[in-house]
Amino acid sequence: MTNSTMRSVCALLAGVVFGLGLIAAGMTQPLKVQAFLDLAGAWDPSLALVMGAAVGVGLAAFAIAKRRSTTWLGEPLHWPTSTRIDAPLVIGGLLFGAGWGLAGFCPGPALVALGAGWGDAAWFVAAMLVGMVLHDRVWRRS
Repeated sequence: MTNSTMRSVCALLAGVVFGLGLIAAGMTQPLKVQAFLDLAGAWDPSLALVMGAAVGVGLAAFAIAKRRSTTWLGEPLHWPTSTRIDAPLVIGGLLFGAGWGLAGFCPGPALVALGAGWGDAAWFVAAMLVGMVLHDRVWRRS
């Protein structure tokens, strides 16, 4: 198997595992997500456990990866170098959070829900793609 094919197979498997995890955790259900974000109403804390587990897994994975110079497939690891907290980062975070709260979707779960045939996800994914195109056009100008 070529390295390119192996990368594709690994990416597919990682995506399937990620998508199944999102479904099992309820992250693809907008009402569940909105109930988690509704701190003043009928708050559903169950997604906090999911996020806590994800942070734990991520910390362990990054600790292991930091000791390596290549991926398991032999590709070089490239780590971000910027540590700045600037306006684009803060504005992007606020827009992401507002979109998540209003729609009950973020990009990963929206794509999983779209793949499962949930119609509401199609509207979110379409709006997300339009936002990405607009961002790229505006960002190139500045």
